[in-house]
Amino acid sequence: MLHHVELYVSDLDASLAFWANILGMIGYEKTGHWDDGFTLSNGKDAYLTFVQVAEKHRSHPYHRCGVGLNHLAFKVDAREIVDRLRRYCLDHGIQNLYDERYPFANGGDAYYALFVEDPDRMKVEFTASD
Repeated sequence: MLHHVELYVSDLDASLAFWANILGMIGYEKTGHWDDGFTLSNGKDAYLTFVQVAEKHRSHPYHRCGVGLNHLAFKVDAREIVDRLRRYCLDHGIQNLYDERYPFANGGDAYYALFVEDPDRMKVEFTASD
């Protein structure tokens, strides 16, 4: 079972604003905060830690289509929650991916999902279990 995920970010303040707000909508809370990082947890699943990348490594930007992590996916209880997340993202200028095919970007009508980008352009998915 997955214990935690640690992500290095280029702008800790921007990442805190994005991740704490959007994951707060699905039950995550900030459970740790220090000078160069923070942790979010929902108290049930693996927790997420975000750390400010060291200056010497900032010249190596993240790209989801390169080697490494492509995206993080979060399951929510209902399609209405996915819709609320989408509205929040639109209202706050968060990049929605595949918006022209929302909510069925994966094809068919059985997989209801929203795909957005975090401040470092990491893809984040929210999918409904109903």
